[in-house]
Amino acid sequence: MLISYIQSIMMIILEVICCKIFFESFAEKRSKNNYRNYSIILGIVVCEYVIASLFYDKFILKQILAIVAVAVFMCFYFKIHFGKAIILSLLFQALLLSVDYFTLWLNVSLFDSIAEISRLHFVGGSLITVLGKIILFLVVLLIRKKVGGESSDVLRSTDWLRFIFFPVFTIFTVIALIMTSGNIENQKQENVFLVIALCLAGMNIVVFYMINDILKREIKIRENEVFQLKARNQTDMYRSISENFVKQRKKTHEYKNQIMCIESLIEMENYDELKDYVKSISGNLSTELDYIKTNNMIIDAILNSKYKETLDKGIVFIFQINDLSGIKMCDEDIVVILSNLLNNAIEACEKCSGKKFMKMKLVKEKDNIIISVKNTYDGKLNIKDGEIQTSKKYEMDEHGVGIKNIIEVITKYQGSYAIRNDNNEFYFSVILPN
Repeated sequence: MLISYIQSIMMIILEVICCKIFFESFAEKRSKNNYRNYSIILGIVVCEYVIASLFYDKFILKQILAIVAVAVFMCFYFKIHFGKAIILSLLFQALLLSVDYFTLWLNVSLFDSIAEISRLHFVGGSLITVLGKIILFLVVLLIRKKVGGESSDVLRSTDWLRFIFFPVFTIFTVIALIMTSGNIENQKQENVFLVIALCLAGMNIVVFYMINDILKREIKIRENEVFQLKARNQTDMYRSISENFVKQRKKTHEYKNQIMCIESLIEMENYDELKDYVKSISGNLSTELDYIKTNNMIIDAILNSKYKETLDKGIVFIFQINDLSGIKMCDEDIVVILSNLLNNAIEACEKCSGKKFMKMKLVKEKDNIIISVKNTYDGKLNIKDGEIQTSKKYEMDEHGVGIKNIIEVITKYQGSYAIRNDNNEFYFSVILPN
């Protein structure tokens, strides 16, 4: 009798968890308070158990009450209107019944008749029930994987393939238990078979949420890395602006003395020395003043900073620009795209043993912003899981984060991009609506 109660409660718990996962594919949690959420889940379990106990012989009424009860509790758990909750609850109940009938059909196919299943006594029917819940769990996961999107904490493709083996293995294991349950001779063996099936079903739930929690922590770590990289790019850019202002201020203070020196040389009619002095002044100015002018202070600061860096490193930097004063992108996103593209290009050029050059096009044409960077590289691309891995010198954990940041900004503005490499040249092109 105790085993029967435990089995009933476990089946309801599995059913409620599957229902929760199903709803997570279409709605967002209302609160992150775990105690509140656990209380709501417990409330659904108790309510479902009471309905199943009181109305076990009234099928239609039991289904209606179960649908309404689930919808009410899910309205407290998720940010969802009652009407939508009713529809989702109805869909889940239909899914549950469909899986139950499929499981029954599967077992009839295995044992040829309902009479054969009944002959297996209590444990046979119980194992069939457990099998139905595991199949339901697998179907719900497939639905969540398909329609859940990025808003839900769905397992990513590689993790999904690793995890999916466990419920499939459990299904075949329970089927094997059902097929051998006809040879059971006593109650103790029945209990052992049932406990094994229930433990396997419970382990599926535990493993799923354990992997999900691990992935949540990984996502937070990744987001922190992205934030740090963005902050570093912004810091570098503002430091460059500050340094330029300081240099210009110092140079301004020197102009008076330089003019006085020029006047003195003119008065002494020392034109040869004057010519050399003016030439030296103009040479210094050419290395200190900004070359690139786009009428956008942020873009000017980034491009001039990177241009001076390429000069120091012996990299030929060719660029095509126009008036960018009308760009509507926020400063942070400009920094993300330009800093990462140019940093990656400079890093790749540094590794080249032969020619080192970068070509950049940054123009505003009609309602689009076109950004393209072509650079030489050593012919070796490190591609992992379909993503290009860079080799930043500062943090090995930041491989590929810069490119991911660029793609994230492109997606934000509903733009498009292309990546190509041939003849030891790497090409990254971006088109953004303005």
